[in-house]
Amino acid sequence: MKFSEISQASWSELQPYLDTCVIPFTGLTGVESPVEATASLERLRDFMDLVEIRYKGRTVTYPAFHYVNQDISKSLNELCHRIKESGFKYVIIMTADTILEESRVLNCDLILSQQQLAPLYENDQNLLSSIIQDKVESLWKTKR
Repeated sequence: MKFSEISQASWSELQPYLDTCVIPFTGLTGVESPVEATASLERLRDFMDLVEIRYKGRTVTYPAFHYVNQDISKSLNELCHRIKESGFKYVIIMTADTILEESRVLNCDLILSQQQLAPLYENDQNLLSSIIQDKVESLWKTKR
């Protein structure tokens, strides 16, 4: 479920079930052409579908964090901290084209990077979907 699909009136009813916030991270640098930026966003959208569709009743996708900076880990870590303070139990960052070190974003519960997972699924989308499912469901089982 996307943040914009939730009304003020329905949030109090839905909040107990929507315990996981998903942050899309594009990883743009600002030097991309419009065509390259579009392609990057499309890859991220397709990757995000693996979580958004399967877990629609449990996750809320927040607005994307698009650009990298020299303190990106610090920025994402602080964002995850604030999101948890607002009531979410879990925060997942998803990125198609960027590699993020989990050890540098400690307030994030799971980083899903398509680029980092690429050697595991070798362009088999069903296998990628299965890997994502295992990682997300393991998060929920181990961090109760």
